[in-house]
Amino acid sequence: MIAKCSVDYEGRLRAHLPSAKRLLMVKADGSVLIHSDGGSYKPLNWMSPPATMHSTAPTDEERAEGIVEVWRVQHAKSDDHLTIRITEKISDTAHELGLDPGLIKDGVESDLQRLLAEQIHLIGEGATLVRREYMTAIGPVDILARDASSHAVAIELKRRGDIDGVEQLTRYLELMNRDPLLAPVRGIFAAQQIKPQARTLAEDRGIECLVLDYDAMRGVDDAESRLF
Repeated sequence: MIAKCSVDYEGRLRAHLPSAKRLLMVKADGSVLIHSDGGSYKPLNWMSPPATMHSTAPTDEERAEGIVEVWRVQHAKSDDHLTIRITEKISDTAHELGLDPGLIKDGVESDLQRLLAEQIHLIGEGATLVRREYMTAIGPVDILARDASSHAVAIELKRRGDIDGVEQLTRYLELMNRDPLLAPVRGIFAAQQIKPQARTLAEDRGIECLVLDYDAMRGVDDAESRLF
């Protein structure tokens, strides 16, 4: 509902929103949110579920002040409550949204792994893919490849590269370099972003860092045409 209203919150503290035009959202889970036209996504005030809401007629005193409807929202597990006094209803709509499938993140590690396996030349000309998810005794290496000299390359992929990822790759390299069929194995730490501390640690251990341009890899951005 878009309405001209004032809002009073009482509970652990007290807060008052003077009368103004606002967006009132009542969700099926019992939450109530009061938004203004600014402040980005954050509501001015809200009541989290579990909560119950009752719409009542205004008292004579409230009616004299121009109030046409009063919403009382009570939290089920505390004394927190909201009182919303509406003086003008501008728009009032209701819709059943149904079950939401949830957020599907773009650019997760599995996507980066698949794209880098398909474009293994990004680690160096002449490189070839051995396999994805190369299993070791302590877990799978994201990608095992061979460079132009046929030396083994272990690649660990992260969306955001930090020290933990470098430590993980270090453990893989220590184990893989004990295998005479693989050794010598060098490491590449690949991510969309690599923190400075992670880069310093990786380079100190002889691990190469590779920053991946996810948009360019999936063909929605022409990196060669950029001015910067």
